[in-house]
Amino acid sequence: MSAITSKVDPDFPATTKGDQNKLQDMANAVRALSMDAVQAAGSGHPGMPLGAADFATVLFAKFLKFDPTCPKWPDRDRFILSAGHGSMLLYAMLHLTGYEDMTLDEIRNFRQLGSKAAGHPEYGFAEGIETTTGPLGQGLANGVGMAIAERHMNAEFGDDLVDHYTYVIAGDGDLMEGISHEAISHAGQLRLSRLIVLFDDNDICIDGPVSMSETGNQRARFEAAGWHVQAIDGHDMEAVEAALENAKASDLPSMIACKTKIGFGAPNKEGTAGAHGAPLGDEELAATKAALGWEDGPFEIPTNIRDAWRLAGLQGVKPRKAWEKRLEAVGNGTKANFDRRNRGDLPSGLNEALVKFKAGASKAGEKIATRAASGKVLEVINEIVPETLAGSADLTGSVNTKTPNLGIFGPDNYTGRYIHYGIREHAMAGAMNGMALHGGVIPYSGTFLVFSDYCRSAIRLSALMRQRVIYVMTHDSIGLGEDGPTHQPVEHLASLRAMPEVHVYRPADIVETAECWQLALARKDGPSVMVLTRQKLATLRTEHSEKNLACKGGYILRPASDDARVTLVATGSEVEIAAEAQAVLEAENIPTALASLPCWELFADQSQEYRDGIVRPDTVRVGIEAAISFGWERIIGTDSSFIGMTGFGASAPADQLYKHFGITAEAMVDAAKAKLT
Repeated sequence: MSAITSKVDPDFPATTKGDQNKLQDMANAVRALSMDAVQAAGSGHPGMPLGAADFATVLFAKFLKFDPTCPKWPDRDRFILSAGHGSMLLYAMLHLTGYEDMTLDEIRNFRQLGSKAAGHPEYGFAEGIETTTGPLGQGLANGVGMAIAERHMNAEFGDDLVDHYTYVIAGDGDLMEGISHEAISHAGQLRLSRLIVLFDDNDICIDGPVSMSETGNQRARFEAAGWHVQAIDGHDMEAVEAALENAKASDLPSMIACKTKIGFGAPNKEGTAGAHGAPLGDEELAATKAALGWEDGPFEIPTNIRDAWRLAGLQGVKPRKAWEKRLEAVGNGTKANFDRRNRGDLPSGLNEALVKFKAGASKAGEKIATRAASGKVLEVINEIVPETLAGSADLTGSVNTKTPNLGIFGPDNYTGRYIHYGIREHAMAGAMNGMALHGGVIPYSGTFLVFSDYCRSAIRLSALMRQRVIYVMTHDSIGLGEDGPTHQPVEHLASLRAMPEVHVYRPADIVETAECWQLALARKDGPSVMVLTRQKLATLRTEHSEKNLACKGGYILRPASDDARVTLVATGSEVEIAAEAQAVLEAENIPTALASLPCWELFADQSQEYRDGIVRPDTVRVGIEAAISFGWERIIGTDSSFIGMTGFGASAPADQLYKHFGITAEAMVDAAKAKLT
């Protein structure tokens, strides 16, 4: 069999005329498994796998560099099914190529409780599922992030260790979603030549023909964004192979528009919305198999076709073993650093450096906004942790995410560690998910807290996939002042805290900021949101402690002078206000404890005994936060008082707004006294 002309993967055989029937049979095996699984489940999306099976088969059998026997091989190609509703396409490929955990029984239990073959691909359920997709457009943005991580790691470690592609299958729905516009334009600007998108151009969406809602020219759109673009018949396997070779030879990101028929082979549903989101039905399924020449029963794959797929899966063994030899041949320091970064372990020395930073900050007692404090902490972190990839959504000077000597990531400098995302918050968040999933890097980027709404779908997927992505969200309250209610978040803290697996950190001063960053970096299994102020705050932690006091989410910052009658509970900028209230109450001989709660999620993980020791239920409890009260009852109980926002903010200097909305020390004192009487 002749060798592929690709400059990258000479071990992968090219398609010849004699291969066409075999490849067609392999594609029909994917179709058969997909139809059978959807029919057995009584729900699902058969149309996309039926339509995309031909070009997906060429990709997996001829181009994709992977090894099912070593699924976490760092230099494998990444494959993303952004059109996640067509999940059976992926599951069929994984099963047929030999991924051990995607068994035929899993496919028989498609969409059933406990099956690895969930309704949409879910990261962590089975090997070979590189990301969770389903919310359309997210997979495409993840692909941009994976391609960024690949180029950066390649620049750091060279072609011998990092030299792979990211392939994405996207549908019409992916390209309609706004995140796709952001991701596509950014990928073009960065010239991410290792990103190849195969567009399943079938002209159908759920409601009917795409023309009902979209008349734009997708190819022209990609071209305008700086992509290499081709259009082919997605059922012509020779054309698919040629297009993929052309794409790999380009120095631009590539889009291949594969014209396909949704529900390919279904006599009555091919090319219609009827094939999209429901089982074909027994009669149509039988007729489709007959039209495809498929004579085997449900979930049956002929031995010769299964063997062909297994051989396709084994093609990656030789390149993987050659890569392992190259890894062993590099210097011990390089190998150790590469392995450490891919494990996700932090380098030594970080904790000691942060303890030293805290000591200096406590001694200096500087009045500083926590966004600026975060920037100072990041100067320490980024000198020690080379894998951080930073950025912001056109707010570099406001969110303080860029530290000296990072360098700007771009086509002329992929070693750079700072990414100018432009005003693309959603794609920024989606790309960071892709970077984290790729491995070897720790992404963090910033915007204003109010714009977390633009990031929300991607943040949710960070949480669902439990990825270490750090979102820096500044200008966190009415404390930002004159920009007014359009920019003043009031509901956002409650919204983010409501999301499972997200750790929301709202530090009170520069010392807590350092501790929160330490916790966020150490957390491998979930995202963190750093919520930071625009306004300057006093340093409250003036007595140095080597221990990370924020590690349990909440602690007594200042104890009562005697057995406490009142407990004041605050986060972030309002801890300073609560400290003023505590001083007043203590001066009036009312013993009062002050609790700082920088991370509710960590606090909730503590024992009831610990939590009751911090927010004592036998005391009068008053909470304060420049946000709505939603969720505070879980912290201070219902028989308590809360000082905060009840609606949107206003445009005025911050100090005036705090007085106007009654978020003051006086209000806390009055609330405590009212409860004592």
